[in-house]
Amino acid sequence: MTPVTQAERLMMLPSDQDASGRTFDEKEIAYVTEALRSGTLTTTKGKFGKMLEEKFAAKFGAKYAYACTSGSAAIHIAVATVNPNPGDEIITTSITDMGALTPLMYRGVVPVFCEVDPKTLNVTAETIAAKISDRTKAIIVTHLFGNPCEMGPIMELAREKSIPVIEDSAQTFLAKCGDKYAGTIGDIGCFSLQQGKHMTTGEGGMVVTNDEKLARHMFLYINKAWGYGDENPDHYFMALNYRISELQAAVALGQLEKLDECVASRRRTAAMLTELLAGIDGVDVPVAADDATHVYWKYCLTIDDSKIEGGSPALANLLKEKNIFSAPRYIVKPAFMCQVFQEKNTLGDSHFPFNLAREGAVDYTMENYPMTAKALHDVLVLPWNEKYTEEHVRYIADNVRIACSKLRK
Repeated sequence: MTPVTQAERLMMLPSDQDASGRTFDEKEIAYVTEALRSGTLTTTKGKFGKMLEEKFAAKFGAKYAYACTSGSAAIHIAVATVNPNPGDEIITTSITDMGALTPLMYRGVVPVFCEVDPKTLNVTAETIAAKISDRTKAIIVTHLFGNPCEMGPIMELAREKSIPVIEDSAQTFLAKCGDKYAGTIGDIGCFSLQQGKHMTTGEGGMVVTNDEKLARHMFLYINKAWGYGDENPDHYFMALNYRISELQAAVALGQLEKLDECVASRRRTAAMLTELLAGIDGVDVPVAADDATHVYWKYCLTIDDSKIEGGSPALANLLKEKNIFSAPRYIVKPAFMCQVFQEKNTLGDSHFPFNLAREGAVDYTMENYPMTAKALHDVLVLPWNEKYTEEHVRYIADNVRIACSKLRK
């Protein structure tokens, strides 16, 4: 009888959508229990929100950190803090989640999309520079999949043009660019605590900055612009309530205390997979910039369909048979191809803020984004989390190799 190989056995991989791929334990339970027993669940009165903000700032080397309700809220807070006028423009990436784009439109900003590097799916200084206009109010730099953008050239460009930089670090906890953490290099950093991130509260977010003036505006925007602690507080401007609860903060605090271990585990197993996949013709593994560390929110392969029949979708279908649920072509199409952008479905039938856009700013057609099209066409996003073991990694590697052999042209 022929023995069954490891790759032929069906394995269930840990999932970040449930306990199998998350690090919750007695620590979070104890913190949440303490918060509940205190009877104080608002962060304006409790202790966990303040502790989370202080420890998050210290961990990332930022002067100020504030918790909020989601990663989308974090982007909204950052955009509100740079205070654009209706019709102003913010440059952002062509490959991002809608949650990072709708806050711009709610602030009356016209999103201007720039191209990406087809290998990393990240924006570059060159692609950003091509989109700068006299209406550019800020640049949003999105670090995709845990792989930081090349921030040196981007910051040099932004400082030369006197344009503030917002870092979307939703997927990039403890990734370094040189000696600084992603999210602390630009003017404002935004993080997500959504279910699948390196640390999670189910939903939640953080914003960080080293600028006292920006920090003041961020704090106020989270709190309906009410000046908590001021001698004569008032609602100083139009703002929302983006506070998290003490329960979320308690969970986040427990997660923060495990973040080093979580990131180290992801990086260790990702390095193992990179080694095991070396040499597969038509398959490229992730590459980080020379001065950067990749923290692997997901593990992305680049698939050459001139060598692998059917490309990333075909490979994904074969992997699915082995319970490896990957995402071919990631979001499939750029956000600007979604109905909200194509039909300008915003506030009533006003088409706001697009009705205020300068000529040429609303450039939402695929033919103008060939590098974005190639990046999405080639990418295969493998699931990843801190509970992966060597056995899981070898199972993925073996099945990728087998699938590629079956699809070899």
